Parts: sequence; structure tokens; C-alpha cells
Amino acid sequence: MGELVLAAKITHVPSMFISLQPGKHHGCRQAAIDGLKHIGQVCRERNVDTIVISDTHWLVNSGYHINAKPEMKGTFTSTEFPQFLSNLPFSHIGDPEFGQLIADTATTMGTHTLCHHEIPSLNLMYGTLVPLHFMEIGEDIKVVSIAGWMYDASIDESKTMGEAVMQAARQSDRRVAFLASGSLSHRIPPNQEAADHLFKISRPFNETMDKRVLDMWREGDSEQFLDILPQYAEDCDGEGGMHDTIMLYGLLGWRAYREKAEVVTDYFPSSGTGQCNVLFPLP
Repeated sequence: MGELVLAAKITHVPSMFISLQPGKHHGCRQAAIDGLKHIGQVCRERNVDTIVISDTHWLVNSGYHINAKPEMKGTFTSTEFPQFLSNLPFSHIGDPEFGQLIADTATTMGTHTLCHHEIPSLNLMYGTLVPLHFMEIGEDIKVVSIAGWMYDASIDESKTMGEAVMQAARQSDRRVAFLASGSLSHRIPPNQEAADHLFKISRPFNETMDKRVLDMWREGDSEQFLDILPQYAEDCDGEGGMHDTIMLYGLLGWRAYREKAEVVTDYFPSSGTGQCNVLFPLP
């Protein structure tokens, strides 16, 4: 019988790559890099077999979709920030059997889901690739990527997807880690101001709300967080509608979840958005 052994909300900001380069920005994202490296180490300490990532950079228009193809190899350049993220080599192994189990379970529960493991050209998005890179995950742990940016999906559907991941883990023989890969607030500044916002938030209101949400997570106050979640995601432009976070809370037990989260990387603004790395203890 399998089980969920790790759950986290993580950053995937591409500016982590300029942090590695010589120059004035060297080391600027070291805390975020260290946080992801720590989460990768915890995955190995807990003998994780499969990492499931809800990727808010994978936009889908109809239905829920999973990429679990056996061979995930290539070189990635971001079309969004090619000046930060270009020519990144990657080599991962998918988990078709577990991806299909998640899809079947979610569909049975009412959230129509397709698992893709026979389309070689279906590539991973950088909300999956960037965290795996800094977690130092290669071919040692299998990967399943779930689209985390649904064009027109409800909170209830994504909640069900999270519940399906948990149920599939229990039905399998896998030790599973779940990562919600996305920012908190995600309001990108206007183009003429963007260059000045590498280390700034777009609106003070967003930062205030982001930090209050982190306090709720630290305090284990799921009730209050879930009460404000729809308005928070809308007013602060939560990345991908925060469907990654909805899935996370779905698998953790939704309003019944009472554990106090561990902030691994303190809050930081990046290109107008709010970022963090947070571990959620399992109930």
C-alpha cells in the first residue's frame, strides 16, 4: 500500500538561473535555490518513488491533463523569459502507471482527466523543470506533471484532483511527493516598469495579502485561508488561478487540515510576484 510522504508549495522563478551567473545578480536567489535543494533532499530521505507536480505554467483549455510519458529528455528554453532560462538540459523518467491511476481515479470522482504517456513530443513546462533542476532530481525519482492552469475549471474540480492524487497514492505501491508549483500573488508589472521589478512586488496590497496567507499556513488556519481563497486568487492574480494550491489542499484534507506549515524559504518578491517554498506536514 502506497502513501503520500511529502507535500509542498514551491517557487519556480527563472531568475534563479541568473543567480548562478557572475555579475551583479550573483546569489540573488540563493535562499530559493537552497529551499528547493532542501526539499529534494527530504524527498530522498523519505524514499520518494514518484514526484507529482501541479504545474501552473501548463495551460489547458478543456479537461484536466497529466504528462507521465516514460522518457522525459530534451533541452528547454522559456519563451516567456529566454534571457533568464535558455538551453536547460533535462532528463527525467515518467511514471505512466501511476499517472494513469490518478487520471482514472479523478475521472471516476467527477473530474474528467486524461493521462498522456504515448506522445513523445508532449514536453514538460518550466513549472516542472525548474524545481526538479534545483531539487537535483534526475532519473532517480519518477515524475508525473499535472496541468495546473485550467482556463475554465472550478475550485471543486481541482479539489477533487488533489483528493484523487491522495487516493491513487494509497491504492498504489508508491511513496509519493506532491508539489504545488506556482507563486502566491502573480501580477506582472507593466512592460515599461518590468525591468525595475526584479526584486519588487507589483502592488503593496498583494504583498500584505501574501504574507497574511503565509501566517495562516504557519498557524494551520485552513478554515480562514479557504474562506478567502477565491477572492484572494482573483484580487491578487494568483498564478494559474491557484489551482495548484487548491489541489494541494484537496489532498491534505481541505478544511480538516490543521497542521502548521514550515516555511523553508521566506517570502520574496520576484518580477512583481510573491514567492516562497513551504513544506506542509502530513496529517
